[in-house]
Amino acid sequence: MDKKYVIVLVDDNAVNLTIGKSILGDRYEVMTFDSAAALFKFLPSKQADLILLDIEMPQMNGYETIKKLKSEPKTSDIPVIFLTSKNDPGSELEGLSLGAVDYVSKPFSPPLLLKRIENHLALRESSLKLKQANNQLLSANSEKSIIDELQPSTLLIITKLIEFRSSVNKGHIERTQKYLKIFINKMIEKSVYKEEISKFNLEHFIPAAQLYDVGKIAISDFLLNKPAKLSMEEFELIKKHTVFGVSAIREIEQQTRQNPFLYYAKIFAGTHHEKWDGTGYPQRLKALDIPLAGRIMAILDVYDGLISKRPYREPLKHEVAERVIIGSAKTHFDPVLIEVFKLTSSLFNEIAEIK
Repeated sequence: MDKKYVIVLVDDNAVNLTIGKSILGDRYEVMTFDSAAALFKFLPSKQADLILLDIEMPQMNGYETIKKLKSEPKTSDIPVIFLTSKNDPGSELEGLSLGAVDYVSKPFSPPLLLKRIENHLALRESSLKLKQANNQLLSANSEKSIIDELQPSTLLIITKLIEFRSSVNKGHIERTQKYLKIFINKMIEKSVYKEEISKFNLEHFIPAAQLYDVGKIAISDFLLNKPAKLSMEEFELIKKHTVFGVSAIREIEQQTRQNPFLYYAKIFAGTHHEKWDGTGYPQRLKALDIPLAGRIMAILDVYDGLISKRPYREPLKHEVAERVIIGSAKTHFDPVLIEVFKLTSSLFNEIAEIK
């Protein structure tokens, strides 16, 4: 590692500070503080690359601390990972809504803590490069897209981070993108929604699908990997990944020029759980009010979910998954697109078999 990142650990427990420093000290420059007040005395003198922040502290707790961090221009972009012994989804949602990028439970699991930090530092580095390159392109008045410049490496980091959050379903994002290429080609061949497809910039449309589940970065590990079906309250929290995804992409948009890649990514993220009959989420859109990108991804996402292992069930056979999806035409899925699915599902099965 060329650069030695500065990791700041804030916890009122001296034992946790010692353990944290021993875990991270070989890889990073670690600064430890026993209070938020000590942290804010430090920050003006040296910039932190990432902050590990305890929630339950006297005087100023973690929630109050992150509010102050996010309100200051010099510290608002620093990634904050909450450290907590709490394991209820409500507490995690509160922290994530305030701007935390992740949660790590105490006592620390050294490999998990190191991996989380590594991923978030890589993501931040990519974001900074994205902003820098965008500024350079704008100053040079270049017509070349910022996404063309940084898309492969940035997307790889983001998609790996999404999949790291879940212990199952590895390769899901890569497979759904492969399905999408096949599906779009068949739509073009059969002139399905010909007018809409003709307006797509496919050079950006297909890669943008990789960000359709980006909002899951903001969902707790407990919910993503729960070895049982979710309660109604837990499912309501999971559903928020669509909103979080759109919000994350909008933040990227604020740092870049307007481009079709992010436009499509935002649609994929926000509409892939809408249903044809209007019972989906988050907006309960119905039929053709659902953007075509969302209607397509709904089919591909559900197919791969059905044939993949879940914490609470084994994967379904291709034939079973196929019947479930075809049987959900006019309720969950666009019936016109289901006809395309019938023509392409055998190819999806070939891709899934080599996962």
